[in-house]
Amino acid sequence: MEVVVIGGGVAGAAAAIALRRNGAEVVLCEAYADPAGSVGSFLSLATNGLRALEALGCREEVQRAGFAVPLQRMWSGSGRLLGEVPRGRLAGDALHSTTLMRGALVEVLREAAVRAGARLLTGRRLVATESAGDRVRARFADGSELDADLLVGADGLWSASRRQLDPQAPAPRYAGLYSISGVAEGVPVEPGCFHMVFARNGAFLHIPAPDGAVWWSAQIAAPERPDLPDPGDGSWPDRLAEVYRRERLPLDLLRATTRLHRPTLMHTLAEVPTWHDDRTVLLGDAVHPVGAGQGAAMAVEDAVVLAQELAAGGPTRAALARYEQRRRARTGRLARIASGNRDAKTSGAVKSRMYDLVMPVVFRHFYERGTAWLYTHELGELPTPARP
Repeated sequence: MEVVVIGGGVAGAAAAIALRRNGAEVVLCEAYADPAGSVGSFLSLATNGLRALEALGCREEVQRAGFAVPLQRMWSGSGRLLGEVPRGRLAGDALHSTTLMRGALVEVLREAAVRAGARLLTGRRLVATESAGDRVRARFADGSELDADLLVGADGLWSASRRQLDPQAPAPRYAGLYSISGVAEGVPVEPGCFHMVFARNGAFLHIPAPDGAVWWSAQIAAPERPDLPDPGDGSWPDRLAEVYRRERLPLDLLRATTRLHRPTLMHTLAEVPTWHDDRTVLLGDAVHPVGAGQGAAMAVEDAVVLAQELAAGGPTRAALARYEQRRRARTGRLARIASGNRDAKTSGAVKSRMYDLVMPVVFRHFYERGTAWLYTHELGELPTPARP
């Protein structure tokens, strides 16, 4: 089988690795001419994501690119500890959540895809797809074309593949939040613990890195879509200080910040009705931007399941239907949880005080029961790697 994968990020690179395990000839197409360098801020992979990477043969390499985070603590804006739970795992799990920069994860997966025999083409931005007999043809902005037996749309939230598959598919909508992240130096924070502050105007996340720096990310409620200046704009310190003027720890970290990453408007996507046809299939954020810190993990899970169903044989459309059946309920459940998380971050002062009262009970009595379905999910294995 010849496969064209659209998108060279986490989802696309994972799909390329998985499909090479099936023996498919894979071309990985990335829109940007130079895919190197920093891509976004940091992310965490919970144990389900690490098990999916294990199926790809990449888990240890990814873990070496990041660091383990055993614990998570949730705080109220006033500094009250609301709960402490294992980070991205159940108590007693031998695997620990791994945190790393998104760019490092993309780099590891792309290199693994190329080692596996996938061909990486950069500067290929998809503009159209069409049937080509019993195959599919991808047309790119530079005038080039590729024919394949299968096109995998792994091109993210603003997916061109999704629009080509279904012109009536929903478009992303602004979610009432924006995020900005950075790195602070010289502020002592307990290592090995991910901290989330439920502030009065959104959430503030921070985690100490092994070199002593503190990585942080602010998710800030803004009902009206704001104009966000570049990280180098001199207005950001005052802007963030105003947002977190009542939260001591975020203020300490913001004052000690030495580097800012580009801010991002956060978007949601309504449930996508069409995941595939005979020759095209979507995965990752292109079809279900789940949020809740699980975007990368769900993309890797998708890649594994897609390759498994194609390896099982039978008509391609039937394999794609089985893939959708296995993934839709799980990702839909997670998307609903993420929607609830966004509501908590944009709830306002009165509801924030209610969350302060309720959350300690939830974390103490319901956390493990409520997350077991997510963290203990087993995907199974992939075929022995094909020779490049």
